[in-house]
Amino acid sequence: MDSPDDYDSPWKEAVESYFPEFIEFYFPDAHWQIDWARGYQFLDQELRAVVQDAELGKRFVDKLAKVALYDGSERWVYVHLEVQGSAQAEFAERMFVYNYRLYDRYRQPVASLAVLADSSANWRPNHFGFAVLGCEHELRFPAVKLLDYAAQQDQLYQNPNPFALVTLAHLLTQATRQDMNARFAAKWKLVQLLYQRGWDKQQVIDLFSVLDWMMRLPEQLKRSLWHNIEVLEEQEKMRYVTSVEQIGIEKGLLQGMQRGLMQGRAEGRLEGEQSGEAKALRRLLQKRFGPLSEDVLARLQAASIDELELWLDRALDADSLAGVFAQ
Repeated sequence: MDSPDDYDSPWKEAVESYFPEFIEFYFPDAHWQIDWARGYQFLDQELRAVVQDAELGKRFVDKLAKVALYDGSERWVYVHLEVQGSAQAEFAERMFVYNYRLYDRYRQPVASLAVLADSSANWRPNHFGFAVLGCEHELRFPAVKLLDYAAQQDQLYQNPNPFALVTLAHLLTQATRQDMNARFAAKWKLVQLLYQRGWDKQQVIDLFSVLDWMMRLPEQLKRSLWHNIEVLEEQEKMRYVTSVEQIGIEKGLLQGMQRGLMQGRAEGRLEGEQSGEAKALRRLLQKRFGPLSEDVLARLQAASIDELELWLDRALDADSLAGVFAQ
């Protein structure tokens, strides 16, 4: 069984690959103070030690980085993304504890930054603290709400920052939850935008992976989208996405397809997709609800692709496992 530390989504990969762009898009006030020419360093081991000591709740995408400021100093930046899209009652407390634990262990002042992907307009945690007998201890942290970008979609389409496209994908996924045809149209529009930005092959593949993970489609529409991409890449002479057979959020997806090629291409594609979907859902459920029973694991393994797609959509907002698998 995969441990929580193994959780790896395209969101996390995008933050790791495009960290300066991430900070620039969501936290411009912080971005201009950082001397990016001096580079930056992710501190995964340091963060892991603190998380193990202070597990107050489920974490999803967390990154700790050391950056250099224009004043010559070095500072640590902690980023937390609530990418599962639901409000967490203990979130602000978790931000407080991680910030304090990092300082306590390493004696480093830490800037804590949060990105919230939930759909609740009123849930806006940005501080936690307490006061006892005249003694006060409080952390206030910048928190960006993806929902707030909904009124800026025209500007997002024009913004060359990759996280403008990622934010659009998130918003359009939420807006089309009940209309898969509308989601297909929105996803296809974003895919075309990928090829119009002048990005290199790896950027296109990275960002398509995020789009594909967020904007899930039923099998028939997925095949239609794939056909459109093949035609587009042929017209533009850009074999980017199609050059790797299938882009998904799990390496097992491609491995399953490769095994299937030995038995027949059509059968292999179905096997690979089912394996990748099941693995992705298992990891998401483990992150949200903890270790899964053998019965749940067996159910995931035996499920059809359509069932897995349905459960993946539910898993983003459900309050319990029962809500995910409700009939």
